[in-house]
Amino acid sequence: MPRILITGCSSGFGLAIAQRFLTEGWEVVATMRNTGQDVLPAHDRLTVLPVDVTDADSVAAAVAQAGPLDALVNNAGVGLLNVLEGATMENMRAVFETNTLGAIALMKAVMPQFRSRGAGTIVNVSSSVTVKPLPALAAYTASKAALNAFSESFALEAAQVGVRVRLVLPGSSPSTSFAPNAMARMGLEIPEPYEAFVMGYLGELRGAAEVTVPEDVAQAVWRAVTEPDTPMKTPAGADAVSWFKEAGLPAA
Repeated sequence: MPRILITGCSSGFGLAIAQRFLTEGWEVVATMRNTGQDVLPAHDRLTVLPVDVTDADSVAAAVAQAGPLDALVNNAGVGLLNVLEGATMENMRAVFETNTLGAIALMKAVMPQFRSRGAGTIVNVSSSVTVKPLPALAAYTASKAALNAFSESFALEAAQVGVRVRLVLPGSSPSTSFAPNAMARMGLEIPEPYEAFVMGYLGELRGAAEVTVPEDVAQAVWRAVTEPDTPMKTPAGADAVSWFKEAGLPAA
């Protein structure tokens, strides 16, 4: 029975991904910072582990406890919605520590077992803002763009030992708690000269006809893990698909 480790499973995309793989008969290791939330019902094929992707000891412990794996999904991430003048360097470092370096740490931790077996799949959940830049998301976009670049380059070396690396790029998902959590964690103090611009953009985003729902991301990740011929980058969500098409990128 195949076994997958997924980060960031407490809500949103990660929760949907974990549920999808359980439904499909996989053994799932669902990780999250706080394991006391009981968001996933008990299941004989489910293991819930704590992990802080920015802490090397936490990552090592989680991978050791997870046991042999067939796939890794790096979904854990934090958001930062603010213009450059309103964001602190501390907040920007936190975004890169989680979204970029945290994913890299997990990849590094699982590669020895994947390499020794000559098989394994790594899927990194990025963002379609790297295809269509949006205002007030510069630091977040940069952290995901860095993850994209790393993944595409790393995929070349991983392929030499039989390991596949893929990217899933979701669009905007107002139904998840991602944005509220980002605001609660990092604040939303927009400098006055930019306030009308940012608030106008947020209004447009909330009223968008095309959005991404967690099940879109779960489906895209499922394909990336189980279908070897999926492209390096897969959009997830109606808006993401539209942005890919606008950019002249394959969206199927």
